[in-house]
Amino acid sequence: MEIETVCQLILAIVLGALIGLEREYKGKGAGLQTYSLVALGTCLFTIISFELFDFFAVKSGISFDPSRIIQAVAVGIGFIGAGVIFRQSSGVVGLTTAAGLWTTAAIGVAVGVRFYFLAVVTTLAVILILAGLGLLEEKMFKEKK
Repeated sequence: MEIETVCQLILAIVLGALIGLEREYKGKGAGLQTYSLVALGTCLFTIISFELFDFFAVKSGISFDPSRIIQAVAVGIGFIGAGVIFRQSSGVVGLTTAAGLWTTAAIGVAVGVRFYFLAVVTTLAVILILAGLGLLEEKMFKEKK
């Protein structure tokens, strides 16, 4: 159990870092460290919540719902995301970073509940969206402004 838990935490760090690497490449404020920490933290909260569920399942009269901790993580990451969004004269800045952090949190949760394939596929989709669609967006829409 401990070895799998450590592997889960490492996988969460790696997947978060892959997304953070793309953000670092683009020179964004939130990069490798931020995305790795978000994935790691949400994975850890998820693992803890399911371990507590197993612990309390054998206790009579105590109900424990691990999805409440996942919900709290989602709300918490929303506050972090709100903190990176700024309105400037040139427009709104940080919205993509907030969305990326939110999705990275979901990836950490997926790793925490052992949905490894889903976490890896989602990470690849996020990188494709940030890199591929970002490039497409630049070519098609930024030239018009």
